[in-house]
Amino acid sequence: QVQLVESGGRLVQAGGSLRLSCTASGRAFSSYAMGWFRQAPGKERELVAAISWSGGTTLSADSVKGRFTISKDNTKNTVYLQMNSLKPEDTAVYYCAADRFPVLATMGSLNSYDYWGQGTQVTVSS
Repeated sequence: QVQLVESGGRLVQAGGSLRLSCTASGRAFSSYAMGWFRQAPGKERELVAAISWSGGTTLSADSVKGRFTISKDNTKNTVYLQMNSLKPEDTAVYYCAADRFPVLATMGSLNSYDYWGQGTQVTVSS
């Protein structure tokens, strides 16, 4: 069983920046695709950004393109989400997830992910 622990969420003013981190247990992290998802109150969980096992391919939701960047450090078993120019509509619980058997075509699908962290709250005030 892989454990994922997110950190970095907090209250921030609109226009500010945050960097979320997610550290995974185990030795197979370098073979996983990783994703960041978010869920706002009353809404479904949605993809924010995902990155392939090598880090060579990334994708992101249209709503965060140009503002958020996902990266992966296989030497530290950690995936990051750099969030800039934050908006109140970015307020949500942010979850990281790991896909043990990644396929590029389905990297953006919530159902592809096998392990999930407990989430970290990001609140953006206007």
